[in-house]
Amino acid sequence: MNITVIGAGSWGTALAIHFALHGHRVALWARNRNHIQTIEADRENKHHLPGFTFPENLTAHTDLTDALKDSELVLIATSVAGLRDSAQLLAEHNAGHLPVLTACKGFEQDTGLMAFQVVKEVLPDNNCIGLLSGPSFAQELAKQLPCAVVLASENKAWIEALVGSLNTNVLRLYGSEDVIGVAVGGSVKNIMAIATGLSDGLEYGLNARAALVTRGLAEITRLAVAMGAQPKTMMGLAGIGDLILTCTGALSRNRRVGLGLAEGKELHEVLLEIGHVSEGVSTIEEVFNTACKYQIDMPITHTLLQLLRKELNPQQVVERLMDREARFE
Repeated sequence: MNITVIGAGSWGTALAIHFALHGHRVALWARNRNHIQTIEADRENKHHLPGFTFPENLTAHTDLTDALKDSELVLIATSVAGLRDSAQLLAEHNAGHLPVLTACKGFEQDTGLMAFQVVKEVLPDNNCIGLLSGPSFAQELAKQLPCAVVLASENKAWIEALVGSLNTNVLRLYGSEDVIGVAVGGSVKNIMAIATGLSDGLEYGLNARAALVTRGLAEITRLAVAMGAQPKTMMGLAGIGDLILTCTGALSRNRRVGLGLAEGKELHEVLLEIGHVSEGVSTIEEVFNTACKYQIDMPITHTLLQLLRKELNPQQVVERLMDREARFE
């Protein structure tokens, strides 16, 4: 298959390398022309994913028209903030009809839309729109270490065919029609990872971590179901699987945000040190607003929002959660 990957961060690069290694012709494009030129010259993304040489059938392009030539699938791996512009570029390049998979997790700021909804809004006539989500770190996929993720779309026939075309013995793919559940699980788990990193950084222990992960899953499930998702999706890769990895994995950016805040650092300092987008930070307010819209209780999300607004300090966040009124689970 001919695949165009939009977004040359660590995740987009890892996906491009993986699919190229498994026989697909992959074209990588990003807005930053200098970045792409450097990648193509080095045959490696030294800035975002160093140490992984590009296969011969993976090419980097400064011209989107060239990157879209003969493409059969567009994989958008930008941040959520860059997703709408990327979809609009497809329309401007007469490529709005191409099948699109998003590989970013979060709610769009101001609109509160999830990734697949943003693309549907920009490309309303495209009936092949889906998302890739699940427990996965870019570095491990680039190393060809095994993982499993979900491809979800309302178009069941298309997603089944895509799973069959892209599935490998390294990247195990599962199909799903529950796009809302998969999108909510992948988005809100980033918030819970910040909370878990905060607790770990304050040395509250493994009991507290287990409690946060478990109650975090309850929050995610309440919101997802209220929005129309299937509860069983939260028990799968896009739910509890992604939540566990992001809350406990050393490579998790969102967990590192929590760890940094626990040290007393300012948010901007933490994000600068990480050097990559941490979607959980920009998602917190939109998720809280969505929870209010559906009248869903999300105490972890709420207290983290208070922390970012400097209404609470890190210690008070955990204390506030533990001081909540006793109730049946």
